[in-house]
Amino acid sequence: MRQPYSVFEKKQRSAFRAPQNAEIVESNGRNLPIGLTVENLRIGGNPIGGGVMEYIARIRNDFKDKFGIPRQSGRVKNISKIGFEPKYRDPQSLRGIEAFSHLWILFDFSLARREDGGWSPTVRPPRLGGNERMGGFATRSPFRPNGIGLSSVRLVGVSHNAADGTFLTVEGADLLDGTPIYDIKPYLPYCDCHVDAAGGFADAFVDHRLVVNDPDGVLRALPEADAAVVRDCIAEDPRPAYKTDGEEYAMRYGDFDVSFYASGTEATITRVRKIQKGR
Repeated sequence: MRQPYSVFEKKQRSAFRAPQNAEIVESNGRNLPIGLTVENLRIGGNPIGGGVMEYIARIRNDFKDKFGIPRQSGRVKNISKIGFEPKYRDPQSLRGIEAFSHLWILFDFSLARREDGGWSPTVRPPRLGGNERMGGFATRSPFRPNGIGLSSVRLVGVSHNAADGTFLTVEGADLLDGTPIYDIKPYLPYCDCHVDAAGGFADAFVDHRLVVNDPDGVLRALPEADAAVVRDCIAEDPRPAYKTDGEEYAMRYGDFDVSFYASGTEATITRVRKIQKGR
């Protein structure tokens, strides 16, 4: 299936330009030129405010497939690197970032678009078994009118090399390898942390984890740090909403496929297979 066009690519294909003397009307709380709708703004040319959003960076890590990626950031201590697009590699843009322990990552759900370009106002959250619908804006579903995701990560370090320029190393990102990033902002504990916040239906699943068993020690085929990440990812229960006890699943991490089956509140790892080059 063809990768959907990014917002930036859509601009190149069919940008909308309103005439400078366009009459302004009020539409959905925004001042828009006649003939320019909110939908036009979403899919490409935005003559208001300087143009469309551009990718500033991409993330690199060992999550090569969507299955197995934690559903929320910070739940697994996996390591990722954020490399900037050439236009945004000026090291001055990161001056002072080392003073912050955590960052917000705003990214593009680039593989979660419907072919018809539409969206549904309700979704079936996996944690509710896929049987109950909730409003899309009351969930963190990737299927949204604008596919923007938000991830909170721990900043591990800032590095530089000749090939990538200055890049960030972060921990706890719930992003697929290669995911494009729109923006990076510092996490501010005094205003971003709300210890008395209510988490809606998600509060019931804060402590939901599978007990992961490795009776044959097959995880020893992985480096120790990678084995710990895989174990935690499986403990987070990555199974789809319509799951069946005893069914076997496989998650890819780096150069390995890790197979497991789950029943009740336990998961058992059955094998680890090295992926052939070129796959």
